[in-house]
Amino acid sequence: MASGIVTAILLIAFVGGVVWIWSGKRSSALDAAARLPLDDDRTSSQ
Repeated sequence: MASGIVTAILLIAFVGGVVWIWSGKRSSALDAAARLPLDDDRTSSQ
């Protein structure tokens, strides 16, 4: 019984995190984070 409750809480937390990350308000932050590895390569090679 307790493991089922913990599983449900974790599932709700996971779904909430996915919704929060993919919400439209965070799109600019996600774009900036996606460019970080590429920007790092350009600065280290110069």
